[in-house]
Formats: sequence, C-alpha cells, structure tokens
Amino acid sequence: MDEKKGRIITIFGRQFNSVILLTHFNIFLYATCFWIQQGVLPYLSKKLSVDPVTFGYLQTVFAGVQLAGGPLFGRFGDLFGSRAAMTLAFTSCALTYLIMGFAYSIPILFLSRLPSVLMHCMQGGQMIVTDIEESGKRADAIGKLGLSYGIGMVVGPLIGGLITKLAGLEAAAFVAFGGSVVSIVLVQMFIPSCTKKQHVKLKADSASNVFDMKKFLEIIRSPGALFLLLVRMGTGLPIGIFQSMFSIVAIETFKLEADQNGYIMSYIGITSMAVQGLGVGILTSRYTEDNILKGSCIILVFSYFLLSFVGSIWQFCLVVLPMCIGLTIKNVVITSALTRTVSEADTGAMIGLNMGVNSLIRTVSPTIGGYMLASYGFPSFGVFGTFACSVVTVVLFLYKR
Repeated sequence: MDEKKGRIITIFGRQFNSVILLTHFNIFLYATCFWIQQGVLPYLSKKLSVDPVTFGYLQTVFAGVQLAGGPLFGRFGDLFGSRAAMTLAFTSCALTYLIMGFAYSIPILFLSRLPSVLMHCMQGGQMIVTDIEESGKRADAIGKLGLSYGIGMVVGPLIGGLITKLAGLEAAAFVAFGGSVVSIVLVQMFIPSCTKKQHVKLKADSASNVFDMKKFLEIIRSPGALFLLLVRMGTGLPIGIFQSMFSIVAIETFKLEADQNGYIMSYIGITSMAVQGLGVGILTSRYTEDNILKGSCIILVFSYFLLSFVGSIWQFCLVVLPMCIGLTIKNVVITSALTRTVSEADTGAMIGLNMGVNSLIRTVSPTIGGYMLASYGFPSFGVFGTFACSVVTVVLFLYKR
C-alpha cells in the first residue's frame, strides 16, 4: 500500500489503516487535553476575579483568533501536507495550555488565548480522513473521528476535576500541555508528509499563497457550498450562544461544583460519542444526507422548545440527549457534504471554512449570550433556538439542492 495512505494493520482480527488509527489516537489526546483545560477555565477565571462580562470577552478572543486561523490552517494543510499541519496545530495547543498554567493575572489569561489561532487539531484530523477515505464513506469516517473526540471529551473533564482537587487548577493546564507535546512527537514519527491522492496537483498548486483570498472566494462559490455554510450558521448560533454561557449557568443557576460540571460534560461527551461512532454510519447507509439533515433539524426544534422549560439539572440532562443527537448528526453530515462540493485538492480549505463558521459563531455568541442571560434569563436560550432551527427547517424543505 502507498505509504502516503498508511499501512494496513490487524488488531483483534480487524484491519485498520495505520495513519487513520494514529489520527484517532491524536484526536483523543487533543480532546482530553482541551476538555481538561476547558473544565477548569471558569474556575481559574473565578480565582482571578474575572466577572461574567470579562469571561465572555475571554471566550470571544478565543473564538476570534480561531476564526482568523481556521481557513488559513485548512489552506496550509492543502499546500504543505498533513504532518506540517498537525504539528502546527498541536504546537498551538501546547503554547496555549502552557501560558494558561502560568496565568497569574487576567491579562496573562487573555494572552493564553492568542496561540490558539492555529489550534485546529480536529480540523486536521478531518482533513486526513477526507484525503484517505472514499467519497461515499466520508460521513461515517468523520463521524468515527468524532467518536475518538467524544472519548476524550468524557475522559478530559474527569481528569481535570481530579487533578484540580489533588494539585490545583494550574496543574491541570500543565498536564494538558504535556499531552499536546506527546501528540507532536507522534505526528512527527508516524504521520506522512502528505495524504492527498492528487499529489501532483498539490505540487502545482503549491505556488499559491496560503492567504489567497481569491481561492477562498472560489471555494465558497462552489455549487451548494454557501447554502450548507448558511445552514451551519443558522443551526449553530443557538447552541453557540448556550454553550458560551453554560459554565456560568452551571455555577450560578444549577449550583454545580467543578467536579460536578465535569460529570455533566462527560455525559454530553458519551452521548456525542455514541451518535458519531454508531448512529451516523447506520443512518448514512439507509437514508440520503438531505433527509438526515432535515430530520436532525426537526429534532433540534423539539429539543430547544423543551430547553425553554428546564428548571433543574436533571431536566437538563434529559433535554440535552436529543439535542446532542440532532447537533452531532447535523454537523457530521454538513462537513461530509461540503467536502464533495470542491476538488480533492481543496478539501482542507473547505473544512477550514466550515470550521471558520463555527469560530464566527463562537466569536459573537458570548456577547449575545451574556445579554440574553442578563436580560431574559436561562429560558431565552431555548426560545431563540426553537425559532432559529424552525426557520432553517422550513428553508431545507423548500430549497432544492
């Protein structure tokens, strides 16, 4: 087998591609480290006397720099290959967590967000499996990559909570730093420099600039691409707003401690893991992506409607189950569909634009979420989500792609 695609190895009687297998492990490490620091960030902010408004600004800075870096990272991967892209992503992770561990003041905490401009490990993993897997299997492959992320999302908060209790908040950030360094070593040792099928075209294209805005406009104009990106925006904004304020809601509304908040995040991770690892493959083998997308949006309308009536953490745990199912399936299907709107040489840039939409949502969400929570309370998140997803659902049924 072509070494750019990896070797086939057998584990417990089943065959796996070595590059994809290592990519799954690196995504697991990335998610574990990310959710270690994500779980302790609100409490470290509170220790530094960060108020809710300033915490919202902190999240906005993080999302803003990722918005700037996402499309550029995708184009960088198209031009310079998988190994360079993943090394860059994990280096950004390591710097972010290292500075966070030394954050003794609010300005240093804000400074720790800046290296995350290229912290796009999940995007890099999606680029690799998109390069290697056949077009018809991409949704399932991307979904299974989310399974590895989901395992890390379960493990990370638990480890973060344990480390926080035993050694303090800063120690959790340093553990996340160490995990990212391990991933850098693995990438350098085992990931091929390029995984794309069209290596010849990649060389011809390498004269292009990573900052080539005409190329990005050309990609956005690809048939169906802009519509899918707008659907991602319309359905992603409600959950982005809610997620940006959930740590505050967990502390002030549900009165959760750091370890309890970790349990909730692990519960959400388990749900996402099951859907991405099993549900996506089953659904894509039986239904068209268009019908799956419509169904997931209907589930979201129902979930947000119930969210507006949630009054306890137990009710929230029930409502978040269908919400995770709808969001997970929707995100995987849109990502897979977007990679087929462009040539294989440009899939990295398209995935970057897809991630850029997500970063744009995270950029504006904290400001909107802070205003909604302060002015209208927790139920407003459910009301807005019901309205936004209802509009998208109607458009999906009326629009013919």
